[in-house]
Amino acid sequence: MHPKRIRHAPAERAVEVHQPTPLPPAAVHPAPVTHAQPGTVPAVASVVLPDGRIVTGYAVEPARPEPVAVKPVVSRTAVNVALGGVGFLAVCGGLLLLTSFIAALTAFISQLITLAAVIFGGWIAVQVLGASGHKGGTTVNIRRAVIKRNHFHG
Repeated sequence: MHPKRIRHAPAERAVEVHQPTPLPPAAVHPAPVTHAQPGTVPAVASVVLPDGRIVTGYAVEPARPEPVAVKPVVSRTAVNVALGGVGFLAVCGGLLLLTSFIAALTAFISQLITLAAVIFGGWIAVQVLGASGHKGGTTVNIRRAVIKRNHFHG
């Protein structure tokens, strides 16, 4: 169901319609601009329009946009990351060379130790085995020998 609509008789009202007055184009003479020190209140300026009206207000300089800093094509962060990567690769290459040098040095030292052990072991073997053989001398049994006045009697 629809609610009941109440109809009112149209009341006669006095309606005043105001049409805006168009402004003529800007004055040929530019308005005077007063420059004020920062932090101080500028002086009040008045401008007379061509139709005789007077406009009063503060003269304000137009806002100047701040200069935009020119951004480099490549960001500094990207450059720093790239340089860090190059440095890391250089360090890794140096570490690889260092580890291979240490491995070669270790192998060389172990070969020197093995060579010294073989040479020293051979010398010991010659000393031990060479003394047990006969060299063409005379064997003397000194159990019953008598030594008088530094002279041996056998």
